[in-house]
Order: sequence, then C-alpha cells, then structure tokens
Amino acid sequence: MDEPGKPQRGPLIVIETDSRLAITGWSRRAAQVFETDPAAAVGRDLAEVLPLAGPADWRSLLTDADDDEPRVWSIRRPEGRLAFEAWTQIDRDAGGRPLGITLYGHDATARLAKEARLALDSTLLTALKDNLEIIVWAIDEQGLFLYQDGKALGTAGLEPHQFVGQSMLEIYKDVGNNELIMRGLAGESIRTPTAETHGVHWDTYYMPVDGGPGEARLVGVSLDVSETKRSELEMRTKLELIERQQEVIRELATPLIEVWDGVLTMPIVGLVDTARTAEIMDSLLQGITRTRARFAILDLTGVEVVDTGTASHLIRMIQAIRLLGAEGILTGIHPMIAQTIVALGVDLAHVAVYAKLRDALKHCLRVGRQTRQA
Repeated sequence: MDEPGKPQRGPLIVIETDSRLAITGWSRRAAQVFETDPAAAVGRDLAEVLPLAGPADWRSLLTDADDDEPRVWSIRRPEGRLAFEAWTQIDRDAGGRPLGITLYGHDATARLAKEARLALDSTLLTALKDNLEIIVWAIDEQGLFLYQDGKALGTAGLEPHQFVGQSMLEIYKDVGNNELIMRGLAGESIRTPTAETHGVHWDTYYMPVDGGPGEARLVGVSLDVSETKRSELEMRTKLELIERQQEVIRELATPLIEVWDGVLTMPIVGLVDTARTAEIMDSLLQGITRTRARFAILDLTGVEVVDTGTASHLIRMIQAIRLLGAEGILTGIHPMIAQTIVALGVDLAHVAVYAKLRDALKHCLRVGRQTRQA
C-alpha cells in the first residue's frame, strides 16, 4: 500500500499487518466486503476485526512460509460465514523473522457455495447411475451423444460412453421414437412408451435443457423396466387363465343338458344372485335358439334360497323362454323359494311347475305326444 491505513482502489481485498498481526493497512475493497471502515480497522488485532470460525488461527500466518496457492479463511459474520480466499505475502528481516504480513484476496462465498452444490449434484448423479438400473445420457442439437453412462448399460451389453459422437437418431431409428426425440430437442418434456432395445425394455424421460451449439440440448434417463414388463405379462397370463377357469366353472355350475329331442334341462346348484341369474338366462336362451328346443326345464333342487330380485329374474326368464316359442318349466322349488315367489304376487297359473325333474320330463313327453297326434 502507498500509505498505511489508506484504502486502495482495486478489485482485491488488501490487508496489511505488523509482526503482531495488528492491522496497518485496509483497502477500500476490504471496507466494502467486511463493512468496516479503515479508521475502525487499522490498529486493531486482525482476529478481533475478522474473527475466524472453527479451530483456524490467524497466528499460523507467522509460521507459514509464503505460498503461491490461496487459502480459504472462514470469517464469522452476523449474517453468516464469509469465505475469504487470500494469498499471503510475508515481509521478513535479514534473520528471517516476520516484520509484517500482507493478505491479497476476495470474497469466495458464492463461488464456493456453487462449487459445493455442483459437487453434491455430481455425487448424487454418480450414486444414482451407479446403483439404479438406469442409463443417463445427453445429446446436442443435432442428436449426437455427448454423454452416456449408468448401471443399466451393463445389462444391455454396452460400455459407458460407447455411442458418444454418434447420432441417437440413426442408432435408434428402428425403435420409432425419432419424432419424440425431435419434439424433445424442440423443448418438449416427454415420457416415451415402453420400448425394447438391446434385449431390454426401457421407459425413457426426455428433458430439454438450454444448451448452446454443441452443448447438451436434451437430457434423458432410460429406466430398465424389463422385470416390471415380465411381471405384467405374467399377471396378464394369470388373469386370462383365471377368466378361462371362471368360464369353465360357470358352465359347470349351470350345465345345459339336452335330455331328449327338443327338451333342455338346466340344473342350478348353489347360491343364485342377480348377476348369476343373468348369466343363466343368457346361456339358456342361446341354447334354446341353437337347438330349437320345445321345452326348457329349470331344476331348482340345488337352490334353497333366493332373494326377491332373483325370483323376479327367474319369472322373467320363463317369460323370455315363451317368447322364443318354447315352454319353460320349473321343478324342485324349495319352500323358501315358494314363499318368495308368492310374496311377489306372481301368477304362475300358466307356468308348468313340478316337484321333481322326472315329473317334468313326463309332462314334456305327454305334451309332445299330444302334439304329434293332433
């Protein structure tokens, strides 16, 4: 400095001390950054004006040799810590004893914070791509790979950065996603449908970024979803099997038997609800149409209880049978079912009702014989 205690102009913080670390010079930039005027700084101990955080001690400057590399000092401030990055120059006498120290530096708080964030970002990215079944990649505005890495590369039989410098649009043109890639390069965030390449099923996210010419314009994350895809296919196969089994069970539970020419019977067993009654009606009416049956016998011997809604369906079923030109016959009605039908007030005067299936078959034979004789 030109004069002790006189602030200097310039971008750097300049601080001078004597051999006891009492401040003898304090630049204008120092006054701006540390918000302390030269008059309030000069003559005071450096540690008093700039208290350090942690175990660091300004007095270590007296024993350190001159160093071409800067050192970062963490200064305690009311609003938080300030990172003071400074180079040190020591003035010594003929015997090598320090006569004074000059610090040249600047406020590195923002830069170091940004570097710390970038380092954390890098650590997170490394942890994700090294431990998850993903590939992280980036392409420029022409679709050329700039970056390609991730654990899932090994699953696909690829090496890290194997396609760097090559066109993604050419390598994966057969996948059919080039239009989506171009939309991504145009600034649209996209999740692609599951696609298979290199023997692996992938879900890919396209994330556009603001890069200049030759820089990243589209960043992507491709997730290996092969296991999920296999599980989905297995689940679909199982569901199809269950549906086929249920169809067989429904057919077994309500078999339609042609016991005689023109005579169908359907023995019903178990719980009968509204949904099952609808299935029974559909099966029975189709059977009547297919076989051109003259009689359709509903055997309710295996059914003990029905609700009023189901009873109504049964009566409507008899009416539907009549509309197809056949005669509907009820057999094996339990007392509880009879009470339900009576409670509905249904007139069964024109419906043939028998206690046993044998009696219903006799009725069919008798009516058939009478029809032929007529």
